[in-house]
Amino acid sequence: MSGIMAMLLGRLAATGGGALTVVQTFTASGTWTAPTGVTEVEYLVVAGGAAGGTLYGGGGGAGGFRTGTGLSVTAGTDYTITVGAGGASKTSGTTTAGNNGSNSTFSTITSAGGGGGGAGNNVVGQAGGSGGGGGGFGSTTGGAGNTPSTSPSQGNNGGNGVSSQKISGGGGGAGASGANGTPSGASGNGGNGTASSISGSSVTYAGGGGGGADGSTSATAAGSGGTGGGAAGGFATFPSAANGSAGTANTGGGGGGSAQEGASGAGGSGIVILKYNVASQTVFTFKSSTKWIAPTGVTSVDYLVVAGGGGGGSGNPNPYWQHAGGGGAGGFRTGTGLSVTGGTEYTITVGGGGAGGNGITSPNGYGNGPGVTGSNSTFSTITSNGGGGGAGGGPGDSGNGLNGGSGGGGNNAAPAVGGTGNTPSTTPSQGNNGGQGSSPSGGTNYGAGGGGAGAAGGNASGSTPGNGGNGTASSISGSSVTYAGGGGGSGGNATGGTGGGGAGGNSPSPAAGSGTANTGGGGGGQFGPAGASGSGGSGIVIIKLNQ
Repeated sequence: MSGIMAMLLGRLAATGGGALTVVQTFTASGTWTAPTGVTEVEYLVVAGGAAGGTLYGGGGGAGGFRTGTGLSVTAGTDYTITVGAGGASKTSGTTTAGNNGSNSTFSTITSAGGGGGGAGNNVVGQAGGSGGGGGGFGSTTGGAGNTPSTSPSQGNNGGNGVSSQKISGGGGGAGASGANGTPSGASGNGGNGTASSISGSSVTYAGGGGGGADGSTSATAAGSGGTGGGAAGGFATFPSAANGSAGTANTGGGGGGSAQEGASGAGGSGIVILKYNVASQTVFTFKSSTKWIAPTGVTSVDYLVVAGGGGGGSGNPNPYWQHAGGGGAGGFRTGTGLSVTGGTEYTITVGGGGAGGNGITSPNGYGNGPGVTGSNSTFSTITSNGGGGGAGGGPGDSGNGLNGGSGGGGNNAAPAVGGTGNTPSTTPSQGNNGGQGSSPSGGTNYGAGGGGAGAAGGNASGSTPGNGGNGTASSISGSSVTYAGGGGGSGGNATGGTGGGGAGGNSPSPAAGSGTANTGGGGGGQFGPAGASGSGGSGIVIIKLNQ
């Protein structure tokens, strides 16, 4: 997954017949894996709201609002969920429409970002999920909502401004159009949003932003934001200025328009909520960082927590002909009967893989540097540590692999050693040591493999680089899957360890392989062009309910 982390809020409640109703709320983009037995979901998809316009600008339109039941999904399938960002504020001193919000998506459902508010002096409101309000003084038309068209409608039009006065229109909301500005009165209010109870309580989303106003031409007030996160516009009398307010995060609310030289209000980010039923003993797979609320009645879970793998090191053939080590696998921890408390929110962190070593780029185009250690994965009291980066090969490198869940492999510079695995120490051990590189001898010298969850990284010997240490299999998901293999060392055809380890590379080929995503595999070491070493694979967290 990306550097940006998905926030998942899970709320589960027991229903009749031993089933569980699951509500998962995504406040940032991520991945949802449909659990076994789930064939349909209820959904709410709200896009990012737009920013308001400037210079007695119109209010930003709300993000598109779409909801429904019975949407077909396929169990075991990974679905990419995109939570649209709100449109960024327009800075003071500009005369432009507000930035549109970004789309939110789940499966076949896309809600369109809100349309930016128009600006004073002939900048109209923009079209979107809901349209932006028109600016004041000139061409003042509000933008069209429900663009592109959906059924039921995802939003409404923005209101119009007043052509002869510095009075603007409100942004459209999911439940109502933005209000028109009133001559010699107030700028238009944002259109109200629409309530949804999918989360278990009634929450209103997707309100439009209020229009900004300048009192020098008989305006009396700015527009207020619509219910559902819409923000108020700014009001001032020239030469004073006022900023518009920002739409509320994770509502899709539109930002308020500004007065004169003030900055417009940013739009609020969107949200995606899914609701579905599962049987007891269900397995949940998390491929991105989340928050999860333990269901009422559940007192313990089985778990697998794998951290991100370390990146492979990069070696420099000139002037030292030093090879690099493979990245260590992310720490691997699994167990049964871990106590949880129903109704308590637990943070789940899925660690990213470490980048391959770029190091120092020399004038001949080659580089050297150790791989970057992977990031930790956590659930409740369980932390698995990121795999250690593989040793770099070249000036300034120690030659030793880095410590971690499993250690990175060493380079060929005697007495370089592999990084220490199971760091910090856990019982049972979360990983193994990286291998030791071969010492320079007659120009033949190679990098060692990174450690894996099941075995230490292979030592390099003579003309043979070290393979990555093998990973460990888990059947918590219902089938046997191997995780946390170490990356191979550079210098030949070193293999990555089973469980997602990347293969080692050489110059001019083969290129080093990266660790496999969501396995915690280490990246392969590389000898040759700068930046060609493999990155580590991201981690994973799997939870199985015991009730």
